Amino acid sequence: DGEFDYTRGVAVASDGSVYVADKDNHRIQKFTSEGVFVTKWGTEGTGDGQFKWPTGVAVASDGSVYVADMSNYRIQKFTSEGVFVSTWGSYGTGDGEFMGPYNVAVASDGSVYVADTSNYRIQKFTSEGVFVRKWGTQGSGDGEFQNTFGVAVASDGSVYVADFDNDRIQK
Repeated sequence: DGEFDYTRGVAVASDGSVYVADKDNHRIQKFTSEGVFVTKWGTEGTGDGQFKWPTGVAVASDGSVYVADMSNYRIQKFTSEGVFVSTWGSYGTGDGEFMGPYNVAVASDGSVYVADTSNYRIQKFTSEGVFVRKWGTQGSGDGEFQNTFGVAVASDGSVYVADFDNDRIQK
């Protein structure tokens, strides 16, 4: 407990709780704001609540925790205590499909944004996982990406993307 193997994502809830995507241990760990271990969930696998390289984690204002389960090509939703709620996504290039969901962010309205790394795009979903829209293609022009490793949503709804191989942030 409290040890990591290749941490990839971190999120802070409104109550100060800290969630860490512990990638190579295939789990999420939760801590107090002072760093005291609270709980953990997940094991390696493909079932509900299991992970194959969790790389991103985000917490909604209602306390729901969203995890980018990269090598299972899906997003999983949990309660703040790690109880499995739902999952969505599969391998592919279509709407709601992923080829490496690397990071996840939640807007103040509950919308969920996913950095779909190997599809070179961002996908937007409702809090229940219903596909809303997508944008981005592979390239180096405006609105094009070379590996979307990070996504964040500002309070005004602006979406920021870490465009890794283009060495830039796009808004």
